[in-house]
Amino acid sequence: MANHKSALKRIRSNETKRLRNRYQHKTTRNAIKKLRDADKKEAEGMLPSVISMIDKLAKKNIIHDNKAANLKSNLTKHVAAL
Repeated sequence: MANHKSALKRIRSNETKRLRNRYQHKTTRNAIKKLRDADKKEAEGMLPSVISMIDKLAKKNIIHDNKAANLKSNLTKHVAAL
């Protein structure tokens, strides 16, 4: 167990950040699934907000930048093909 006050604080803050990251990642994954199942008109409306969510995850290093680019590319292609 941690011996320093700062280490105890770090443990608490890491847990808070972990839960927040997990929530944001799961929310984005659900939005992507919903986008893939949507019809064309609905998907076109959802695409900018989903891309924004993906960009925010990449900016906070929750997902890798290349994964974010691949997701955005594939979703854009999917919506264009509908």
